[in-house]
Amino acid sequence: MSGKIVIRKYGGPEVLEWAEEDLPVPGPGEALIRQSAIGLNFIDIYQREGLYPISLPFSPGVEAAGVIEAVGEGVENVGPGDRAAYFGAASPGSYAEARVLPADRLVKLPDSIDDVTAAGMMLKGATVEYLIRRTYGVKKGDWVLLHAASGGVGSIATQWLNAIGANIIGTVGSQEKAALAKENGCHHTILYREEDIVARVKEITNGHGVDVVYDSVGKDTFEASLGSLKPRGTMVSFGNASGPVPDFAPLLLSQKGSLFLTRPTVKDYYATPEDFAEGTKALLDAVSSGIVRVSVNQTYPLREVQQAHRDLEGRKTNASTVLVPNSV
Repeated sequence: MSGKIVIRKYGGPEVLEWAEEDLPVPGPGEALIRQSAIGLNFIDIYQREGLYPISLPFSPGVEAAGVIEAVGEGVENVGPGDRAAYFGAASPGSYAEARVLPADRLVKLPDSIDDVTAAGMMLKGATVEYLIRRTYGVKKGDWVLLHAASGGVGSIATQWLNAIGANIIGTVGSQEKAALAKENGCHHTILYREEDIVARVKEITNGHGVDVVYDSVGKDTFEASLGSLKPRGTMVSFGNASGPVPDFAPLLLSQKGSLFLTRPTVKDYYATPEDFAEGTKALLDAVSSGIVRVSVNQTYPLREVQQAHRDLEGRKTNASTVLVPNSV
């Protein structure tokens, strides 16, 4: 038997229930992984609430790391005993002690990256990779506005952007989080609860605005994000931490300076084997080389996942958070 978390109805953290199951034998192209660390992400909350609907019941979670116990026919990229990690498998289900999943979504881990680090970086790191390298290719000297700069994605993005040579403005919720963002290479911070984001961005950039905004907050920051861009700047909306962005007329983009707006997803940027291989290689190289240091600042036992969700929603966490299966 193996334990996992199950959602039988959409709702708050209380719908996260513990359950046990018999694990299937891996079929062709599949692998069984015994998990030692599981990443916690905002997408888990969106799925739990039904914002991103999934057929009920289901087990949430989209990334984890562990050791391969068995593989099915035709699997060559990993084998029993290999340490591996994954993100965004064919379906959620990482909130488990062990699971069977498609082997082509597994990445063999180098010795330089431990399981907890891997679980805290795969989805967030892959998100940063496609956002700053492919959605908008950030260049040295570009001005970047990054919301939630001290969070899991923000902490990785700040370091990677700094290595590129970008000028980084990060929004944060407290002086403590501002200090963390600056430690990671953020050049300017804005306390979004106390300061006018647009006014501060214009002040910092001498009235020009930024080349690109990366916005994972959604409803509460959307207007400020558009207002912070230079003419023909790019708005990248990739999350809904404060709720979905309200409907708006496309005419607004021309009124604000012929702006570009995109709503990308990791699924589309990692859709092909080639994209997956290139993106994960860039991520592992960035972490192994020290360009990006992944900070896992909170861990919770998997059985305490309800509290982990409450803390993430309540903005009580920073950097990455990992759930540890009870069997570890």
